[in-house]
Amino acid sequence: MKVTEQIKEPIYNEMEIFEQKFSKSMSSKVALLNRITHFIVNRKGKQMRPMFTFLSAKLLGNGKVSERTYRGASVIELIHTATLVHDDVVDDSNQRRGFFSINALWKNKIAVLVGDYLLSKGLLLCIHNEDFDLLKIISVAVQEMSEGELLQIEKARNLDITEDIYFEIIRQKTATLLSACCAMGAQSVSQDKNSIEKMRYFGELIGMAFQIKDDLFDYGETKIGKPTGIDIKEQKMTLPLIYSLNNVSPKKRKWLIHSVKKYNMDKQRVKEVIQTVKEAGGLDYAQKRMESFQKEALEILLTFPKNSYRDSLELMVNYVIKRKQ
Repeated sequence: MKVTEQIKEPIYNEMEIFEQKFSKSMSSKVALLNRITHFIVNRKGKQMRPMFTFLSAKLLGNGKVSERTYRGASVIELIHTATLVHDDVVDDSNQRRGFFSINALWKNKIAVLVGDYLLSKGLLLCIHNEDFDLLKIISVAVQEMSEGELLQIEKARNLDITEDIYFEIIRQKTATLLSACCAMGAQSVSQDKNSIEKMRYFGELIGMAFQIKDDLFDYGETKIGKPTGIDIKEQKMTLPLIYSLNNVSPKKRKWLIHSVKKYNMDKQRVKEVIQTVKEAGGLDYAQKRMESFQKEALEILLTFPKNSYRDSLELMVNYVIKRKQ
């Protein structure tokens, strides 16, 4: 059995029902919109986020979920999909998960409007059902994701990102949505503030580990859907590079900055940058930091009773850092 199937086992029925509810939550009176949302639903990814929501709910709800859990998972997925559609426009990307992106098929104007529609659908789903506590969780996440992206753009111009700023960027950009998934699931079934906060922080730790794993892929040899060295080409400051800049000689540091700024499209130079980062211990350092987030996340899980939901969340934590793509 595949790891993802093992993880899904205790929430298999919920995920089946969720898919129907999620599809329904996107419906519109506009035929063009329905055509596009149908296209989105049929090209879904691993659905990690709803899985986190349902497993968190079952962990805190003694194996039960509520209608609020389904709404919470739908809101997360609507907002997440909206951000992906907008990201493809911003990045001028023609592909998403091996298929044409919305902007490639229907152009930027329509893609932006579809993203806006999905965002408003998510927020209205909370408002119509008076899930104001869930609305607050997702609204904070959307705000932080936008701030994180803008902070990264601002800092990338000068390549002056410290480790602290890097961790703040990935906390906002990536971790905040996974923390919202876990908080949403917990909040949908429980009033225990301490347990909800634990699950929120658990999700944040997974998000941090997830992003560092993505950073490491950029220095790997395997094909993972994006070419090696793409972060360097895009002048993104990742943890292996930040560590290397702080731990090489001033001369080497100058060469690295100059290479990323001026020669980021030169394939040979990008290869040399990757090699320099490896030699400086950047990959080993990033691996250790990723594993420390993983360890802390697992320690939080161990404070909850052992059951199939906790087992699945443990599998999920390990999958995040061992995945091949």
